[in-house]
Formats: sequence, structure tokens, C-alpha cells
Amino acid sequence: MTRTPKPEPVPGIVVVDKPQGWTSHDVVGRMRRLAQTKKVGHAGTLDPMATGVLVIGIGKATKLLTYFVGHGKTYDATIRLGQSTVTDDAEGDVVETADTASVTDAQIADAVAGLTGDIQQRPSSVSAIKVDGQRAYKRVRDGEDVELPTRPVTVSRFDVLDVRRDGGVIDIDVGVDVSSGTYVRALARDLGDALGVGGHLTALRRTAVGDIPLSSGHSLEDLGALVDDGEPLPLLPLADAAASALPVVTIDASQARALGFGQAIEVAEPATASAGVVAPSGGEVAAITAAGTLAAILRPRRGKLAPVVVFETSSVEAGPLAAGE
Repeated sequence: MTRTPKPEPVPGIVVVDKPQGWTSHDVVGRMRRLAQTKKVGHAGTLDPMATGVLVIGIGKATKLLTYFVGHGKTYDATIRLGQSTVTDDAEGDVVETADTASVTDAQIADAVAGLTGDIQQRPSSVSAIKVDGQRAYKRVRDGEDVELPTRPVTVSRFDVLDVRRDGGVIDIDVGVDVSSGTYVRALARDLGDALGVGGHLTALRRTAVGDIPLSSGHSLEDLGALVDDGEPLPLLPLADAAASALPVVTIDASQARALGFGQAIEVAEPATASAGVVAPSGGEVAAITAAGTLAAILRPRRGKLAPVVVFETSSVEAGPLAAGE
């Protein structure tokens, strides 16, 4: 008996407001059940302690996720000064305490300024960065001492929103805009080290990925209720998702057909990008038809734009190209 292939899921991006205590993989598993497909992925891990924006791709939209990963992130966070933990956040045991009575608001402001801009940051030893093929956190759990090398990151905004002093510790609410690959818990650790009292992260909420805000996010409970009521998931369509992650070129029907056959094309107009969109290092752009459908992701090659990923669009007509096209 020939098994009928399962239909492709409706592709698109869902912005999930990740709940505390869930891993990013947990959210993907839940979304697979809600979307009734295994073709689900996420763009950028959030620690279980963290909440907020988790960009989820469904179906062919998973091919766009890599372009969201490199975008900057915005967070609201709380840093506790006076206590250091093994994980640089509240998930780990406190390993050292210090008296914060002499730490002034002016000293905090100076230390924050020193961690703003282009800096070198040492990721937490319990991060997911691989060391000789194995995650750093796995090596730490196995009893190894792991100290990762520093790497360049950019902290374009590091605002102190509130300072509270209670019980010998100082809790600081902050808002930060950071480049991809920046660890906010490492910022908490380094702020405490700069002040000589140690520090760790006690709360973290991602409020934006690139130009995708938390206001467009949905709780898992609300998404589940929609599915239970027979309603479709609130998907950001492929073309809109691509435009929020990549610069865009507009193409006509004949160019869309050429891309459908894997052919490179020439475009007359330069690519344009929405605010918050960062062009990837490979120069990729999204090719969107005049009808508003995503035709392909393109990359410069020999003076033309060649398809990296081709998507189905209504503008691609069946049959071979006419002579001269």
C-alpha cells in the first residue's frame, strides 16, 4: 500500500512569549504538537530561567531562522550584586558573597559605562558553546574546570532603570541592547567583578529580536486555546518574515520562474531593508514578487543573484521557460 504523503504545513513565523522554566526545546516540542508537524525550529536559545521573545519557524519558514539568529537582541534584566553563583545566574549555587555597603550609585554607573560599547566578553562556563565537540555546560557538570576565551560583542545600550538595596545585596533593574552572541548573565558577572563584590543574573526577559517586539508574541496557553477552538495559528507569512530578517529585492514573474529553475538573475534596483534588519555577511537578500510572495533567498554570485533557497510562489508557472527568458 502506498502511503499518502502528509501535506506540508502552512509555513510562517510564530513569536512565542516563552514561559519561565521551559527550555527552548520544550517550546519547539509544544509547537510541533500544535502545528501538527515536525518541521518546527527556533531562532536563538533562551535559558530556562528567561522569558520573552522566542522566534519559532514552522514548515518552510525554518529555512529563514538562521537569518534571525544574527540579529541584535533587547532584554530587561535584574542583576544582584554581592553574590556570585557557579552559573552566573539564579539557577546556580551561590559560591561567594561580599558586603555591598560601600558601593555607590556613581560607582555602579561608572562600571556600567565600562561594559557599554564594543567589549571583550568571556561567556559563562556553563554556556552551550562547544569545546572540542562537547557543550561547555556538559564538561562543567562532569567536573571539569572550563574557562572559555573572550570574544568581541557589542552592548549598544546598558541602562540602569532602578537600584534597590536590601539585606546586604543590591538589585539593579537594567535594559540592554546587545549584539548576537552576547551573554547578559556574563554582563551581570562582569559588573559585579568590576565593583569587587561579585554579581549574578536573577531575572531575564527578552523583549525584542531585531525588529520583532514582544508585543507580537503569544503565550503557549493562548496558542493552545486557538488550536483547541479550531482557529489557525497566528503566523507571520513567509514574505513578511523574510522582510523582517533580510534586505529585500522585488522581482517580476519571469525572474520568479527563473529562480524556480535554480537560475541566477539580475535585478535593476538595489536591495532595501526595514529598520532593524542587518544584512548577513554572505550578502543574502529575500526575493519577493510584486504579488507579495517570497520566491527565494538569493546570494551574490558572479555579478548576479543566485538562489540559495527556493520557495513555492503563485508567480512560478508550470512548464519550461520560453526561449530567451
